[in-house]
Amino acid sequence: MSSAEPLLHMEGIAKAFAGVPALEDAWLRVGPAEVHALVGENGAGKSTLIKILTGVYSRDAGTIRFDGREVSFSSPQAAQRGGISPIYQEINLVPYRTVAENVFLAREPRRFGIIDRRRMHREASALLDRVGIHVDVTRPLMTLNTATQQMVAIARALSFDSRLLIMDEPTSSLHDREVETLFDVIRSLRADGVSVIFVSHKLDELYAVCDRVTIMRDGRTVENSAMADVSKLELVARMLGKDLSAVSREGATGFAEGDREAGEQLLEVDGVARGRALRDASVRVRAGEIVGLAGLLGSGRTELARAVYGADPPEQGSVRVDGREADFSGPADAIRAGIGFTSEDRKAEGIIPEMSVRENMTLALLPVLSRRGVVSRDRQREIVDRFIERLGIKTSGPDQKIRELSGGNQQKVLLARSLALEPKLLILDEPTRGIDVGAKGEVQSLINELADSGLGVLMISSELEELTEGSDRVVVLRDGRTVTELREGEVSEDAIMAAMAEGSGVAVDVAEEPVTEAVPVRDGGEAAGG
Repeated sequence: MSSAEPLLHMEGIAKAFAGVPALEDAWLRVGPAEVHALVGENGAGKSTLIKILTGVYSRDAGTIRFDGREVSFSSPQAAQRGGISPIYQEINLVPYRTVAENVFLAREPRRFGIIDRRRMHREASALLDRVGIHVDVTRPLMTLNTATQQMVAIARALSFDSRLLIMDEPTSSLHDREVETLFDVIRSLRADGVSVIFVSHKLDELYAVCDRVTIMRDGRTVENSAMADVSKLELVARMLGKDLSAVSREGATGFAEGDREAGEQLLEVDGVARGRALRDASVRVRAGEIVGLAGLLGSGRTELARAVYGADPPEQGSVRVDGREADFSGPADAIRAGIGFTSEDRKAEGIIPEMSVRENMTLALLPVLSRRGVVSRDRQREIVDRFIERLGIKTSGPDQKIRELSGGNQQKVLLARSLALEPKLLILDEPTRGIDVGAKGEVQSLINELADSGLGVLMISSELEELTEGSDRVVVLRDGRTVTELREGEVSEDAIMAAMAEGSGVAVDVAEEPVTEAVPVRDGGEAAGG
């Protein structure tokens, strides 16, 4: 950083929850007109540091200077008024209000005391133009897809004319084209003198748009460097607190190399259709096998997983589990048949924030743990302690509220919930989304270990590296149809991308027995959208 005074200077920040330190002597310095990456494992303290800066939490110690003066914001609203606007990973808008109303929520332009809707619509449209989105701003927000809602949240932050924007995983719901648009917006903001704190677990994004990086580990700041001065491998090593040679030896993912032998057929899905989301989807999973499920947003990946799990039963086609027709009327039937499921949206469909780690982990197991309506605390405690140790869940204890855990540890609790049911087949929808490289490696190692022990895994992922390195086979969906299956020796990022884009690549029948020649794929229709 140059000798000029930083725009933001946080020094000696400390914070503890229930006596457990979350931050100890953490610091962060962001220069004027700088895009600054903030990285670290889940539990490293990134979110806590940001929440202290924006007034969500009060600090136990330390000082914060912003734009040359000492500050202590009492709320995110106060931080916004002071020139700092956060954009959270979970979209924090009002779905039933219009796009324009969300952009100017609680700050609507007025004329003679009455909301000036014409001006509000005009200014909202102009802000959305800056982020490359062209929609009718009078539409309710809930009618837009998730990616567009994320861009509306960014436009709202821009409307404050802030000196500092905080972007927490802002690209998690965006297509590649929209990511490039966002990066162009960030570069334009930097040229206008605005600084950005950019939190992302995608290393390529950091190197594409960030000037400097602050690395945190175990609640402390361990390094502040120019992005150009630290390689990706060095960045990972410092985040993990490992020797560089150890990271080089272990690799970037937790998946082990080598083949495993698949067992009996566990899952057979043929020609499943439901509404417009699923038209002709097929997939098979054997015991001891990891099958990757790939596709663009809107391709039907999550819808297929929900159809198999009985959450949204198929209208056509068949699902067979262990060779028997599975006519599930709901998830309870799937659980009884030996299927576990972990949703991609742990906030909305996974955790119950106000419940403890123990309660969240054993929620689906209560009928087994209960006798005459009374839960056996001893059996519950034994299961919870076992999985906390096995999965390396960082918590002050089983009774800590799950909302206080990092995203990666919340994800591990949800995995433990499914594993406690002792399933034969585990469906994982984006199991590593929004968690850091260290926690990601741990989760991936666990998935590999489970498959080695005979569990069948159907893994949905948007990360091509995760699919290519972690899957025995990859099935690609496009417009709700299975268009390609890639087997051993055929799986590559190029082949997956070709299938997602054109329904082409090395294609084989989704069938129980291998075939030796490529066969024509089903018609994939138009390119999948958002």
